[in-house]
Amino acid sequence: MRDLPKSLDERLVVGTEGFSDAGVFAIAPGLLLVQSLDFFAPLVDDPYVFGQIAAANSLSDVFAMGGTPTTALNIVCFPDDKLSLDVLTEILRGGSDKVHEAGATIVGGHSVRDKEIKYGLSVTGIVSPDQLMTNRGAQPGDVLVLTKLLGTGFITTAMKKNKCSAEIVQGAIQNMAGLNKIASDAAKQFRVGAATDITGFGLAVHACEMAQASNVSFDIELRHIPVLEGALDLAKRGFTTRANKTNREFSQTMIEIATDADDALIEVVFDPQTSGGLLMSVSESESEELVKTINQQSTETAQIVGTVREKQEYELRLV
Repeated sequence: MRDLPKSLDERLVVGTEGFSDAGVFAIAPGLLLVQSLDFFAPLVDDPYVFGQIAAANSLSDVFAMGGTPTTALNIVCFPDDKLSLDVLTEILRGGSDKVHEAGATIVGGHSVRDKEIKYGLSVTGIVSPDQLMTNRGAQPGDVLVLTKLLGTGFITTAMKKNKCSAEIVQGAIQNMAGLNKIASDAAKQFRVGAATDITGFGLAVHACEMAQASNVSFDIELRHIPVLEGALDLAKRGFTTRANKTNREFSQTMIEIATDADDALIEVVFDPQTSGGLLMSVSESESEELVKTINQQSTETAQIVGTVREKQEYELRLV
């Protein structure tokens, strides 16, 4: 993207710069359009569940910006010459049900034949300028709140190798299929300075991006990060993805790791997440009430995981 010309349209509020989760465009006084697109290959065997997870993941970018999803378009790659269209119907049904749960409407989409299934959504939402959340506004003294459990990468990797119990898999599915709507709505009641959703780059890299965009540094306390049942054991047993390594390599110049940090928990913060939670920077005085509000209204396990500091040599310190 860096070699492409930047938009000069004054109506573009948030573009490709700054590692933002979605684009934001002013369409009328006091009304902003939020747009994002995401899709990927199946992580689970059940096509309906896959559709739910993929849709929740796609909707997450709009929620991370404080937006309200309004419409969505399906984007599909499917080997219709090899698999029954009944499989595709179930994927689309799962996506449709999750979009409906978010209060939005699917208005169409596009499909192509491919050797591998891929599914996701192009999501459009709206937000008022005073409720827009970006990843740029974290302030020194703020507290960092994470709204979902980590570890989906370890669990889905072990699941594909039949090395994971059904109970542990179900916990990960529930985590991935859950919407970030409650957390996003709760954030509007408090002084949330910045937010981002945790996906393929893992908590560590997404935190680095938010710190860099806000020109601050983050401290994350590893003992406080919420982890899915079974994920820590799977991390210790080596069920990591290729992205664990690439996430760590990409961010190594931005991160300082305490010498006594737990190795398994370090792997957790680099673990790529599917449809992960929101990482939010909120004033310390309101942080506990924000966590309480989210957890009272959902099955999520929002947790205070760190603090925001004045800009240091590093973007993120893991302690």
